[in-house]
Amino acid sequence: MNQILLNGNMIKRRSCIDIEDRGYQFGDGIYEVVGIYGGKLFLMDEHLQRLKRSARELSIKLPFTMADIKQDLIELTKVNDVIEGLLYLQITRGVAPRTHELPVEKVEPMVVAYTKELGDLTELQDMGSTAILQEDIRWLRCDVKTLNLLPNTMAKQRAVEQGAVEAILNRGEVVTEASSSNVFIIKDGIVYTHPANNFILNGITRQKVIQILQELNILVKEVPYTVTDLLSADEVFITATKLDVVPINSVDGHDIGTGKPGMMTIQILEAMRQLTARLQVQ
Repeated sequence: MNQILLNGNMIKRRSCIDIEDRGYQFGDGIYEVVGIYGGKLFLMDEHLQRLKRSARELSIKLPFTMADIKQDLIELTKVNDVIEGLLYLQITRGVAPRTHELPVEKVEPMVVAYTKELGDLTELQDMGSTAILQEDIRWLRCDVKTLNLLPNTMAKQRAVEQGAVEAILNRGEVVTEASSSNVFIIKDGIVYTHPANNFILNGITRQKVIQILQELNILVKEVPYTVTDLLSADEVFITATKLDVVPINSVDGHDIGTGKPGMMTIQILEAMRQLTARLQVQ
């Protein structure tokens, strides 16, 4: 990774954050993470539409059109010659004297993007992994993809310390999502996932998986479900950018189904792989 995108310019990576940038001091900003497959940005338009919505919800005026930033991000991916990896895009409100209220004077947003190569995730997807349960202590606007991720990182760290891939979050008895992914359960051939409201981030991969399920004529219900439902499910899987679909074999040491990736989860994973494979040959 040699180049980053900073306010529309390709530059060598360096430290360039002002001490009074509101993203640095308040987490006052938004971001997106886009998967790169075969050198191509996957579901880029969907990510940019969510970015636009997040900016609107935080009253951040984007300093570019969607077409312009899309072209810049495509160019960034090409310049860094990333074949398999991620693109990270972050926008903060900008630099202003530190006050809790929003700046009155005009402030220019700070836009930065970079790419990152990733190793092969096939084994994780094929073998599945484990998860733990954690109480969901996040704020009530999880639908906005902001920089305020401390509760997520704390939950993820607890998962890592226990050798798990994810921390599945619950508000009381209701399962919401995971620290950095969405959660699906399967029971009696029906797929369930939490509805896309203010309690979860409507993941782009989540949306694509729901579309895949509909194309496969698999019934999917976007309804709240409980921890008991999760633990008694036939199959559980998580979805996220570049992770795509990862089976969850056990939660808090409790086997899900047979304790191995289930047939429906494998079918969904293969459908996602076929989709990204087509992208790579375009």
